[in-house]
Amino acid sequence: MTDSDIHALLGERLADVQGRITAACERVGRARAEVTLIAVTKTASIRVAERAFELGAGDLGESRPQELWNKAAALPQARWHFIGHLQRNKIERTIPLVSLVHSVDSERLLTALDAFGRARGQAVPVLLEVNCSRESAKGGLAVEEVPAISDRALSLSGIAFQGLMTMAAFSEDPQSARPAFAELRTIREQLRTRSGLELPHLSMGMSNDFEVAVEEGATLVRIGSTLFEGLG
Repeated sequence: MTDSDIHALLGERLADVQGRITAACERVGRARAEVTLIAVTKTASIRVAERAFELGAGDLGESRPQELWNKAAALPQARWHFIGHLQRNKIERTIPLVSLVHSVDSERLLTALDAFGRARGQAVPVLLEVNCSRESAKGGLAVEEVPAISDRALSLSGIAFQGLMTMAAFSEDPQSARPAFAELRTIREQLRTRSGLELPHLSMGMSNDFEVAVEEGATLVRIGSTLFEGLG
């Protein structure tokens, strides 16, 4: 596929996704500016990621540290988001490249990120990943763990706690994701009451269910296959 073919097809896909986000916002009376599209490039080549950025996808996401290192080196001007499992031995190289870590899934990782943030004199922006689908194969904190670990996150000077992330169980019916997204929103509201903080972000919704996520309050949606499938 030529660069011009990729540019044209990706442009169409981005416009379609942005339009669907806008329509979902309108259905529930939200401002479009409240929702950020994160184009998840884990199946895309550097060439395709560059085309996406050129077309206006300024926020890009990766779930594997090595891929993030390579793509961020090629596209340092993008706002990179880390959305996968982060091993503690990858923190030092990964964190300076990203604007937000969506996937803090344990107190051990939280503590390690805090130490890194304090050592560099700049707090690490994070979301806590919550397993609202309660699937054993998925990572993330159990719902019952969230209050205690949130209190811990709020006490750490090397952490900038900005909200929550979840993944719904995959289904052909996007509506089946709604309870998980609604639960994450409820947990965030409870934490806001407890902490008095804004906790501005809810990272939820992927290619198969992002419109429902927007209706339920997502501020960050993580779209990969709908944008990049078949582009190389």
